[in-house]
Parts: sequence; C-alpha cells; structure tokens
Amino acid sequence: MTTNTVTGGKKQDARCKKQEARGKWQAAVINFFVHAIGQIRIWKKIPVGVMHFLIFWGILIQVVGTAINLMQMTLFTPFELATFPREGSYLGYEFLMDLAGVFILVGVLIALIRRLVARPKYLESRWDDYYALIMLSLIPLVGFTTEGMRLIASAPGWASVSFMGNLAAGLFGSFGMSPATAFTMHPYFALTHIFLALALIASVPFTKMRHLIYAPLNVILHTKRELGTLDKIEDIEVAETLGVGQVTEFESLDLLSFDACTQCGRCEDVCPATISGMNYSPRNLLAWLHDAMKTSLLNPGDNGSAELSDQLLSEENLWSCTTCGACLTRCPVFIRPPERVVDLRRYQLLMTGDMPKQVGETMRNMERQGNPWGMPPQKRMDWADGLDVRELAPGDETDVLFFAGCAAAFDERNKKVTQSFVRLMQTAGVDFGVLGLDETCCGETARRMGHEYIFQVFAEQNIEMFKEIKFNRIVTQCPHCFNTLKNEYPQMGGDYEVIHSTQLMSELANNGSLQLNGNGASVDKITYHDSCYLGRYNDIYDAPRELLDQAQTGRVEMKRNGENAFCCGGGGGGMWVETDADKRINHRRLQDALDVQVDTVATACPYCLTMFEDAVTAKGLGEEVQILDIAEILEQQM
Repeated sequence: MTTNTVTGGKKQDARCKKQEARGKWQAAVINFFVHAIGQIRIWKKIPVGVMHFLIFWGILIQVVGTAINLMQMTLFTPFELATFPREGSYLGYEFLMDLAGVFILVGVLIALIRRLVARPKYLESRWDDYYALIMLSLIPLVGFTTEGMRLIASAPGWASVSFMGNLAAGLFGSFGMSPATAFTMHPYFALTHIFLALALIASVPFTKMRHLIYAPLNVILHTKRELGTLDKIEDIEVAETLGVGQVTEFESLDLLSFDACTQCGRCEDVCPATISGMNYSPRNLLAWLHDAMKTSLLNPGDNGSAELSDQLLSEENLWSCTTCGACLTRCPVFIRPPERVVDLRRYQLLMTGDMPKQVGETMRNMERQGNPWGMPPQKRMDWADGLDVRELAPGDETDVLFFAGCAAAFDERNKKVTQSFVRLMQTAGVDFGVLGLDETCCGETARRMGHEYIFQVFAEQNIEMFKEIKFNRIVTQCPHCFNTLKNEYPQMGGDYEVIHSTQLMSELANNGSLQLNGNGASVDKITYHDSCYLGRYNDIYDAPRELLDQAQTGRVEMKRNGENAFCCGGGGGGMWVETDADKRINHRRLQDALDVQVDTVATACPYCLTMFEDAVTAKGLGEEVQILDIAEILEQQM
C-alpha cells in the first residue's frame, strides 16, 4: 500500500467523521426548534397543547420584555439599552407584555381546571405543581397591579395600549386611589414583583420546573438511534458489568433524561401494562430512577445509596413492559423508558441470574435448541414439506432471501401463515430462497429480555451465513425479525435491505403479479391490528391496509389504530411471561376489535396472531371471531 493511499484513506475517514458530526448538530438544531420551541408532540393533546403554548410563550415574552426593561436602567446588566425605541415600537412592547401576562393567566386557569375538575387518571398532582401555578399566577397579577399604579401616577396618553394595566388602573380609580397614593405604593409592588420572579427562578432546581432547563437539553442531546434499536454492549466477552445494577452505572445522557422527565403521565396514559392493571408504569420507573440518582448525589460516600429499590426491580414491575414503544411516541422530551427496562433486565439475567421462571426456561431453550420454543433445530424446515422451497447453499444467488424466523418454523398455527405467504410468492413468480437448517433465531427475544450475549451469538451466526449467499434483499413475515435485521444487525456488521412481507405483497399487487379480485373473500367485516414493531418502530402502516382494501374485505378501523394502536402483549418477552388472567393485555386489545363488531381480525405478525387467538380461546369466542394473517386472507382472494 502506497503512502498516498494511506493518506487518502485517512482524509476520507476524517471527512466522514466531519459529516457525521455536522449531521448530528443539524439534527440537534432541528429538534430544538421543532420540539423544544415548537413543542409538536405536546400538541397531540389539543387542550394541553393550548395550555402549554400559552404558559410557555407568555413566560418567554415576559422574560425578554423584562430583560429589555432592565437594560434601559443598567440594572443587573453590563450595558444600558438607552436607544430603545419609543412611540410606535414602545406601544407594541407594552401591548405584548400585557398580552403575555394574559397568556400566562389563561394557561394557569386551564391547568387548574384540568387538575381540579377534569382530573385525568394519569395526571398526578404534587406540591410543586400547585407551587408553580400559584407563582405563575401571582407574578403577572402583581405585575398588572404595578403597571396600573404607574398609569394612575403618570397618566400617559397611551395608557389604553397597556390594556391590562389600564384595567387595573380603572379598578383602583373606582376605589378612589389618587395619583399621589399610587406613586407612593408603586415601588413596593414593583419590589414584590421582582421578589416573586427571583423566588421562582431560585426554586427551579428544586421543583419540577427544572424541566425548563433539562427538557430542551434532552431534546437536543438525546440519542439519535432508531426507535427500534437498543444499544450494543461492546466487548461483551470481557466487560466487567453487563447492564445496570446501580443508578450510577447509567450513561450521563440517561441521567439527564431522569431530570428532564416532568412526570406529565403521557407515557402512562398509553402504556398497555399500566392500562391492564399491572404494577409497571413508565412514569414510576423514571421517578424511582430519579429518586435513586438524587439519593446517590446527596450521599456520595454511602455505597448503598446508589442501589436501586426492590420495588423497581420486582418481577411484576421489571417484566411487565412489552417494549411496545407507545411511551416513546408520546414523551414530549424523547425519554426512552423501554431501553432503561432492558438495561435493568440485562443486569438481572447476566450478572445476578435473578429472573422469572418462564424467562429462565426461554433462555435455556434458546441456548440449547436455538429457538425460544425449545424445538429441535432439525425441525426448522418442516413447514416447507411439499412446497418445493429452494434451500440456498453457499455461493447460490437469489433476488429475495426469505428469513422465515422461529415462529414461522416452529409454531403450528404460524406454519400455516408461512405456507400461505410462500404460495403467494410462488404464484407471483418471485425469485426467492431460504437458508434452511442454516438459519437460526435472529436473537430478538433474547435481546429484549436482557440476554445480550445470546443475541450477539445468533446475530454473528446469521451474518456469517448471509455472507455465503448472494441476494438483493431480505423479506420476513415477523416484525420482530424485521426490526432486528433492519435496525440492529448493522451494529454487528450486517447491513442489508430488509422488507416486511406486507411490503413485498403490496409491491406484487401493485405491479400486477398478484391479482386480488375479492371474489374469494371469506370475511364480511374485518379490522387490522397494527403490530408495534411494524408500525411505531418502523412506520409501516399503509402497506397492510392497502392490501386489505385491494382484496375488498370491508375493512374498518379500531378506535386505537396506527401510531395509537394498543399492543397485543407479546413483545419484550411478553409471549413467554405468564400474567394474571384479569391483567392480560391481549384481552383488552381483542375487546377493541369486538367494539367495532367485526368477524375477522387481520394481523401481520406471528406474535400478534398468537396473542389474539389466545384471547379468543380464553373468552370462548372461536365461533364468532376468526384471526387471520394478511397472507392467509390474500391467498383466499387468488
């Protein structure tokens, strides 16, 4: 290798690093203006969005206006703004300051109605909530009072522009306040106004108002990993600590997120585990982690202070999260509770061995048999009997590599789905093949349950097999496999084009390779259930619906659909963890389908199919509702 080649390579690497750094800062700037200033996510709940908009912009305008006012007097400032414009511009300044005060008062009124009258279940009220609202009310009220006395004392010709000050002046005047009295009282109210403002500022670090600082910081600095991607434990063979056992072992940005949490309850409002009555709550998780962090900081010499509480690490709390991602799409400041759950699970599994019995059995199945079902690996291709499926050998070429996954290979019900999908591909003339017995589990279940080591071993095995085959893209029916292969295998050195089966079938239907005429429809009214890992994590909502519409199935939507869809309960290891009969998430999701009076629920995920069928069986509704994968529905249309 020549010196020029080496030098050129270094320059190329340097350029790549600069471009990556530039991209991160561009994303940070965009996030700041869109989410910290524009607060787009807060507007997902309109009344709360209006409330927050009024308070936020009211305070911001007041702060800027007060700074301008102080700079005219050189008070607490290094220079004097002696050239501040008068007349028209000044009148605009007076009007904006009064309008900002009204914004704050109206916003506070909405907040009080929400806390004292509406009182949504997920909204908790603590002393600092009311402290903030009281202070935010007093400051503009005292400010308007001060302005009213100034107007009485000076009687300027533009008094009506300061409409709230003028209103206060008229009120005091009706009680007979003279200009001399107003002139005497004005300084006392002005000092009270200043004192209240300074007291509010001083209390920010000790109340939930700290989010005024930490929330924008978290919006700017939060990890830019894809939502469906967990962080990788590097050098897992030699790492001394795996996962998190003490709060001080969290990354600095994780600790920042604990401070940025406002305890608004939006995550809890959509959490399927909380809604179903389980002990787990993403808000409580963050509150407990924040308390542990605070205790650790206040007692740095006490080694036990950093220990996490037994309540936090309890079996029902730690293993109830389905990693569905609902909380991720709702948090206004981009906090990621499921990832913290996985951090804790990693420590429990890999360091202490403390786990539920069912989790231990699942991990042993994966270690011994290479799949969570515990089925002999030599049975992985039994689903393909009689289908004439091409098993690829090293050196073979194909357009599409079909990664079947464990559910498709070992679960009896999902084998039928796999067979339907394969027949559809064969009918459409797709050039595809499978790895056969060389395919192993993608490792997703192990990773979500905390066993990072098993995941990395399986990923390395599959990536080595992928290297032996020439293909253009990978297709899989399982959203969990899809998300792992697409978003997490690049961490392990495997970067591929990965598509879901519904995307491929939509492509085939649109180019005419699949003719869907609706003549063979066996359903009258159908609803589609969004898989969390297909929808929220990978933004695939349209392809499944387009297929059902082209098949003329009479599709209707459940109340909770798309990004707002309710989890089936199978993700994050939920398929393998037993829960109380009256707290099962899949029962509540089935009820969503029953509420729209359908006779068929369509799925695009083997876990969702299994969880729905379990719920139907448990409720004895097998004769009333059928659960079908989209591939099965489309095969009926051929």
